[in-house]
Amino acid sequence: MSHSSRLGADRVSRTLASNRLGVPAVVFFVLSAATPLTVVAGVVTTGFAVTGIIGLPIAFAAIAALLALFSVGYVAMSRHITNAGAFYTYVTHGLGRPAGVAAAYMALLAYNLLQVGLYGIIGVAASPQLDAWFGITLEWWVIALIAWAIVGFLGVLRIDVNGTVLAVLLLAEMAIIIIYSIASVGNPADGEVSFDTLQIGNLFESGAGAILVLAVLGFVGFEASVVYSEESRDPKRTIALATYISIVVVAAVYVLASWAMSVATGPDNIVAFSQQNADQTIFVLAGEFLGSTWVDIGSALFITSVLAAMISFHNTVARYVFALGRERVLPSALGRTSASSGAPVAASIVQSVIGLVVILVYVFFDLDPLVQLFFYLGTTGGFGVLTLVTVTAVGVLAFFARHPSGENAWRRVIAPVLALILLVIVVILAIANYDILIGVAPSAPERWILPGLFVVAALIGVLWARFLKSSRPEVYDAIGRGANAATGISVLELSAQEEDEPGQPSLR
Repeated sequence: MSHSSRLGADRVSRTLASNRLGVPAVVFFVLSAATPLTVVAGVVTTGFAVTGIIGLPIAFAAIAALLALFSVGYVAMSRHITNAGAFYTYVTHGLGRPAGVAAAYMALLAYNLLQVGLYGIIGVAASPQLDAWFGITLEWWVIALIAWAIVGFLGVLRIDVNGTVLAVLLLAEMAIIIIYSIASVGNPADGEVSFDTLQIGNLFESGAGAILVLAVLGFVGFEASVVYSEESRDPKRTIALATYISIVVVAAVYVLASWAMSVATGPDNIVAFSQQNADQTIFVLAGEFLGSTWVDIGSALFITSVLAAMISFHNTVARYVFALGRERVLPSALGRTSASSGAPVAASIVQSVIGLVVILVYVFFDLDPLVQLFFYLGTTGGFGVLTLVTVTAVGVLAFFARHPSGENAWRRVIAPVLALILLVIVVILAIANYDILIGVAPSAPERWILPGLFVVAALIGVLWARFLKSSRPEVYDAIGRGANAATGISVLELSAQEEDEPGQPSLR
């Protein structure tokens, strides 16, 4: 091993606790990030109401197929590179260190927006329920701070403890979605079950691009399975299974729930019904068919659904920060784990501080927690993840072009190329429809400023990588190595020597 390689191994010797998570636990983390009940109550009804198109159920199925196609190359790469950095590491190995650091900064921004945005919705959703149930009147930010404390406390505990909490919360919200859906299908409008919203022709109507983008937002979190690869049992098998299971389960739930709503109202009336009742659509239908008790249960589980998503996103962000700290792209103190829990404590605390600052800023400036915190930041975070998925698809192709690694042509080339083409189309549609996605006028500055934040983050990442290369080459050399440099299990040797080998693309 070269001197620079030994230095790299020393720098990244800290690792997360291994062998803690099986397939079910990783699935629970991924599905919790997807927030099924929040999506069904919010994204589904928003999709019907805003676009006026009834094809949302088939849009969910189409996006599930696209993400499954992307995952062919994504999980194939996970068999060769095990690193909590996920997007960051994959882009680094595929497109080079500057692109990898740019992806890391984009990922930190995207997941932070998703995580902190949830503090707005939990405060707004829980406040009237606490008043109705217990006569307790609390401001949204008080509830947000309580949730913040819970998430922060769990963030420094063992990862499997978090997994157990998420399992309980997730199973409860999935159960209520299924119960609501069965009730809706059992009470069809005009006494006839209609399948009109499942017709594929709905994807080719004018404005269908908007519902495809909204459908993508419902799947955000599926990609987080790789973040837990270092802590999984048999990661080569666990991550692949967890990723595909998550996509299938999420798609099945969304298709069932959105179709069931259209059955209960009638396909021709679902748009008007959603416009009238907004995010209460599913609860209005439940109240009609099941009674107020089931509405109360669903309302409570909606709140715990948001809490579960907070826990999941908090853990995802903390592991990205840990991966960057471990390689000293961020301060090295962030790359430390607890001796007792194996959790990235310093990174978790930083994430908690960011959440606290955001809550206090929104309180101080009296900003709208629902629109300006949850809706703007959540939608923008989802767009950021979509963009990262697209960049990662390019990275997967580039990686396997240099390192076939025994994978067949379907995994190395065909599926990644098809996925990339379709992902680029969806990204273009997202940008073109961004004003619709956040509910502003086409001329509003927010429709460009918010997605533009990721361009700024990427540029900062590239500049920082260039700075590291010139002033701290030993740190630059370790980018993308992760725990593999310390354990010796990496399939790649990202040394300066390899970069300069004839016929090898430079990672610089």
